[in-house]
Amino acid sequence: MICHLSLLVVVNLFVSQCHGGCAEVDSLTEAVAGEGFLLGCISCKKREEVSARATVDWHFKPLGEEEFRHIFHYDHPSASILDEDFSERLAWHGSNNSDIQIGAIYINNVTFNDTGTYRCTISRTLFLPKYDEHVTVEKEFELNVVAVANQELTAVISEIVMYVLIVVLQLWLIGVLVYCYKKISEEHEGREGRKALKAQAQLLESKDNCDGVQLE
Repeated sequence: MICHLSLLVVVNLFVSQCHGGCAEVDSLTEAVAGEGFLLGCISCKKREEVSARATVDWHFKPLGEEEFRHIFHYDHPSASILDEDFSERLAWHGSNNSDIQIGAIYINNVTFNDTGTYRCTISRTLFLPKYDEHVTVEKEFELNVVAVANQELTAVISEIVMYVLIVVLQLWLIGVLVYCYKKISEEHEGREGRKALKAQAQLLESKDNCDGVQLE
């Protein structure tokens, strides 16, 4: 009974997330001074079966300025920090292959000077059978740096933790499902073995009866 219930829960969870291989979630927009912050950038490929290669560029326009600065470039597997203000503070946290769909970078030791507009550009080449298709996706957002995290940011972090717990629960349910499958398989093999022994016993009994008839 437990195995059947676990199977239903697993199916429901996966059906609800059957298209969740890539989800374009917007980046958070508030960072805390002195802490780290993830600049999120996701561009899902529309056709997963098509191979592709992409590069990622990040630009930053400080508060009160007119022009964007080119601060970061990633072309797998090499990453380049292009602005002195971000020297040794940026790290690649995106896809670990050339077919990039997650172009996130991480800022260490955020300062109030990091307040401003960030632009993420993913330049993707799709390798189609007859030709190559070039696609460029740009995403912009305003980042505000505060001294102390507000309640809204805390709520978002709590939501992220909730999703992590859901993933852990899914993995646990998969483990239960595998255990139940093995147990059912072993029970089935046991029944088949008992049937074979019973059939063999009946065959021997029938043979003994036949021998008794011949002796008489």
